[in-house]
Amino acid sequence: MESNHSMVPSSQGSIQADIFSGLTVALALVPEAVAFSFVAGISPIVGLYGAFMMCLITSILGGRPGMISGATGAMAVVMVHLVAEGNALGTPGSYAGLQYLFITLLFVGLLQILAGTFRLGKLIRMVPRSVMMGFVNGLAIVIFLSQLKMFKVGGEMLQGDAMLTMCGLVVLTMAILLFIPKLWSKAPGALIAIISVSLLVTLANIDTQTVLSFIQSNGGTGIKAGLPTFAIPQVPLTLDTLIFIAPYACILASIGLIESLMTLNLIDELTDTHGRGNKECVAQGIANIANGFFGGMGGCAMIGQSIINITSGGRGRLSGITAAMALLFFILFTSQYIEIVPIAALVGVMFIVVIKTFAWSTFKIMNKVPKWDVVVIITVTFLTVKYDLAIAVLCGVVISALIFAWENALRIRARKFVDEHGIKHYQIYGPLFFGSTSLFMSKFDVKNDPQEVVIDFEESRIMDQSAIEIINKLAAQYQRAGKTVYFWHLSKDCVRLIEKAEKICVVNVLEDPDYFVAIDKYHELQTATVSEAA
Repeated sequence: MESNHSMVPSSQGSIQADIFSGLTVALALVPEAVAFSFVAGISPIVGLYGAFMMCLITSILGGRPGMISGATGAMAVVMVHLVAEGNALGTPGSYAGLQYLFITLLFVGLLQILAGTFRLGKLIRMVPRSVMMGFVNGLAIVIFLSQLKMFKVGGEMLQGDAMLTMCGLVVLTMAILLFIPKLWSKAPGALIAIISVSLLVTLANIDTQTVLSFIQSNGGTGIKAGLPTFAIPQVPLTLDTLIFIAPYACILASIGLIESLMTLNLIDELTDTHGRGNKECVAQGIANIANGFFGGMGGCAMIGQSIINITSGGRGRLSGITAAMALLFFILFTSQYIEIVPIAALVGVMFIVVIKTFAWSTFKIMNKVPKWDVVVIITVTFLTVKYDLAIAVLCGVVISALIFAWENALRIRARKFVDEHGIKHYQIYGPLFFGSTSLFMSKFDVKNDPQEVVIDFEESRIMDQSAIEIINKLAAQYQRAGKTVYFWHLSKDCVRLIEKAEKICVVNVLEDPDYFVAIDKYHELQTATVSEAA
């Protein structure tokens, strides 16, 4: 993703940049929150409340200044099933599904807070570079495909002049957004583009879809509403309720954390700074709990809006706070003005986000990186688009781990020689773990080896219980052959493992000046054997 870095302003941020970028983000949050609300099968106001609370709380408490959170599609596609099944559990017209969503968000938040408290955020380090590239590529495609829905009215694609007008306004928005920074690098390009196209459409009376017509075409009435109010979710507090919401809570918490931590990692790269993953986990949890009590949709980090914020110069917490407060201001006081913003202007901004999000360097490295990394990138990209982010990242990590294990399993080697005393030495190279045990055993010739054998682990390492067991097995074979085996250069943790292993593994181990090696119990075992025979 190196090519993306040049597209991000090098400025360390300022109050002015944070405010302007926050206003831009707020405008972009409106159609996204509304669209994801319809995906989840709930009112647009619930989505807007969710975006406001997620953005505000994570901006204040989160571990990644400049990152934007809100209602997301990744969580909405899970919520739609939760809401539908919840509605079926309630009486007709009771909208019980929404109440089940709110109580589920309480458990989602609790799980995310626990993840941060137990410092599970550091697990993001286990995500390989290839998975990260597949993630951003897949998410860029998902964002692009989500914007294509904006070209529909009543479920049908625009036709004729309507389509030409929409495309023309989208291209105009993108051109303004790309051109403005060349005149003034600190100018809020996205905000200027949105305002300019909105004025053009209004003054020229151009017939095109606006935020209001988009909401109305999806069954809504508008974005005007009051302040969110506190309420305890109205669902039966029974074991059946817990059994019903528990799987959804786990899935939503996992998706939210993975997307948030992956976005945090991406923003770290783009800004050459370092966020705090565990703190972000806790903030996401608190925000989702607030959504559960105050009637919001919940959510997680939004890569599209985060990229808009970063590329517009937003670096500090003020940018996210401005976005949240501006969004609330839109809902309370200026809904009539926001509703006239052309959808084309917002789509143009999101298309620029797609261009800046996609890791174009993927095509440059295809012939330069191992083929398995290419497979992982393509797989994660496909799964992100086809299913969801959580499945894609988990599969990518598992595939990468298996590839790593397979390749390292083939790296175990042994250099063999017999010294002047007639003792045969095996110098082991490479990690000894479950994947390399078979190859490790094939290196030894117990039957034809001399009476004394030294196995030197100075250039190797015993990694797991499988390695201990294979040493047990090897020791047993040499013992049955009436031969003595010595283990050299075992690290302290390996020694402890061997001391806890089966007795048959306890063989004579030479003392080494640089390492504390295992206790010499071979002669004790021999003495005991002779005593028993006597």
